[in-house]
Amino acid sequence: MDVLCHDTTLGPAAGGIRMWPYQNEYEAIQDAVRLARGMTYKNAAAGLPFGGGKCVIIGDPQKDKTEGLLRAMGRFIHRLGGLFLTGIDVGTTLQDMVLMRLETPYVVTLPESLGGPGNSAVATSFGIFQGIRACLKEVFGSPLPQGRNIAVQGIGAVGNELVKYLLDAGAVVTIADIDQHKVDALASEYKVNVVPPEKIHTLDVDVYSPCAMGAVLNEHTIPELGCKIVCGSANNQLATEQDGDRLAQRGILYAPDYIVSAGGVISGLDSLQPGGFNRQRSIETVSHIYRTMGNVIAISKEQGIPTYRAADVLAEQRIATIRQVKSLAM
Repeated sequence: MDVLCHDTTLGPAAGGIRMWPYQNEYEAIQDAVRLARGMTYKNAAAGLPFGGGKCVIIGDPQKDKTEGLLRAMGRFIHRLGGLFLTGIDVGTTLQDMVLMRLETPYVVTLPESLGGPGNSAVATSFGIFQGIRACLKEVFGSPLPQGRNIAVQGIGAVGNELVKYLLDAGAVVTIADIDQHKVDALASEYKVNVVPPEKIHTLDVDVYSPCAMGAVLNEHTIPELGCKIVCGSANNQLATEQDGDRLAQRGILYAPDYIVSAGGVISGLDSLQPGGFNRQRSIETVSHIYRTMGNVIAISKEQGIPTYRAADVLAEQRIATIRQVKSLAM
């Protein structure tokens, strides 16, 4: 197991615990470094008073997870004295956090019954919804999804909730997922169109929302895109930075994933507020993603740079400002 604190300029490092069957420790550390940096930028851009960090555990979450392992992880995190705050990620669950919480108070994503936010998918999907609204405002002059054609790739926990937000707002939604059972279940309950997973990104739609695996925007798929906007929850959607340039060259507005997917971490860290987690306050904070995405678009236009780079500028400017404030003599 490895914990990596990337930057604590804004406050304690915050990031989830990922359990994955890495091939070796080097691969695990490399992933932790990448993910921790991403959390620094996500928290900074979201206006949160936290830095970025990540924890990775080498192991198969279906086979190697035990109460002893999780509680030992909790004790290790506790030894950091609050430098690292954590929650769920790939391979870990709310129940895992409950076990870790027995050893440390520095676990922030817990079930509602224990004063936590519970399922973070609702907050994450609401943030994506706000990002879509901001992009619609830029491209079409109105943030209203009503009548807009939106393709959602991946209907797991986040994608499923996003579809509901979009349908409630009057959007025309098309879905795809490699798990046909998920598709059938959603299509039986809601009025959605269904296409094969390999076709979803090629549709002639207003918005393409990738909510499954990363690296879906690459040199092969970008020429095939039929959308005007890309805005989804999948992490690391750009296979390379050059793919962000390719999107800009095609005139497609890209919502950087760490900007619009911050709802989950916002929700989790709200539990640290005086009085504990407050759902109304949390959702109100998540709604600010609309404004944040608007700021990214403004920087992109002012500086003549793609939105993926504008997002970094936004985060880096905030970190630099707080670093300068902290350098002032008291």
